[in-house]
Amino acid sequence: MAVAKTTDTTQKAPGSQDELISGSEAVAHALRLADVDVIAAYPIRPYDTVMQFVSKLIADGRLDAEFIVAESEHSQFEIVKHACSVGARAFCGSSGVGWMHAMECLAVTPSLRLPYLALCGNRALDDPGAFGTEHNDAMTVRDLGWMLYWVETAQEALDMTLIGYRAAEDQRLSLPLALCLDGAFLTHSAQIVSVPTQGMVDSYLPRFNLGNRVLHPDNPISIAPQANEDWLMEIRKQTDEAMRRAPKIITEAHREFAKVFGRQGDNPFIDEYMTDDAETVLVGMGTLASPIRVLVRKLRAQGEKVGFVRVKWFRPLGTEELRNCLSRFKAVGVVDRDFGMGSPDMGGVLYNDIRAVMYDAPRRPVITGFVAGLGGREVEEKDALEMFRRTERAGEAGRGEVTWIGVRD
Repeated sequence: MAVAKTTDTTQKAPGSQDELISGSEAVAHALRLADVDVIAAYPIRPYDTVMQFVSKLIADGRLDAEFIVAESEHSQFEIVKHACSVGARAFCGSSGVGWMHAMECLAVTPSLRLPYLALCGNRALDDPGAFGTEHNDAMTVRDLGWMLYWVETAQEALDMTLIGYRAAEDQRLSLPLALCLDGAFLTHSAQIVSVPTQGMVDSYLPRFNLGNRVLHPDNPISIAPQANEDWLMEIRKQTDEAMRRAPKIITEAHREFAKVFGRQGDNPFIDEYMTDDAETVLVGMGTLASPIRVLVRKLRAQGEKVGFVRVKWFRPLGTEELRNCLSRFKAVGVVDRDFGMGSPDMGGVLYNDIRAVMYDAPRRPVITGFVAGLGGREVEEKDALEMFRRTERAGEAGRGEVTWIGVRD
């Protein structure tokens, strides 16, 4: 019998309060509970709603923070970068082309080892103009030392903001985190969220402490020195070593969160849904998990051995977790809400990462790829069914391919 093994985000901790709020508002509540010091904002859809809720919390006297409205996305990320360097817990965010406008700041942050959080409200990169969800915006920093987490629900948006600060600010890690929320599907959609008490959060999340790296007149240090060939490789290697430590620190942060709040499950890196005896599974990230799970339940009711695996942390990628999980199946279909023009076999980013993960696996399933839901297009039940059927046929043929799903003729 197939068992639904997925992250429990519904359990309510004692003293918490249920609220009907959007993913953006859930993040704003988490920033209040985390007692964030500095928030910089430059509005661009769909991430801008979190700043609307933050400004209301400040106006109502529920959040005491420096709220700085910048004149551009670039300046916004510079503000929080420097605030973090002097020991302030900091937050900002952007979406789509706004994220790209801040790239100079985003690129240098990991090597400076500044662990602030940023929300990326995933949207398409113009042109042509579009506000709908795509994942390529956040993925532009995937190789630079940023950690990236794709959120599925509003509850997870709140929880992962708290877990994110706990992990990122750990002095063994000290890397920035992009919390990725699918635009409109999650940033604007209301769900029931269990908002914990301040006391519970205080018991979980310690105050931010940069230690001897804080920029202060009493602690003369250099930030972003001109290193060139003399020290650049050593700096890059230090960032690499921090990312190698990330899985252990993330696991600790998740485990402690589960003890305090009773949520977020056993596996920080992936969720499995009805996979125990599955032969064919789809793999994906973000909010497309919800409609695919609906179809999995229907197909299971008809006796089909199908399942779904959600990738949660994209960087660091749960390599061992994915390898151990996906080795059990005959055929795997990877659903990308992104594109990788000119990549191996013209596949999406997640597709080729999954293929790399499975290269050294003792038992490799047939892996096929799908590009779907670009620009915010719905991934409907019929689309998910087509992906399952194509994945099954690829398993029988012993060879996968990449297909764009839901494209008009």
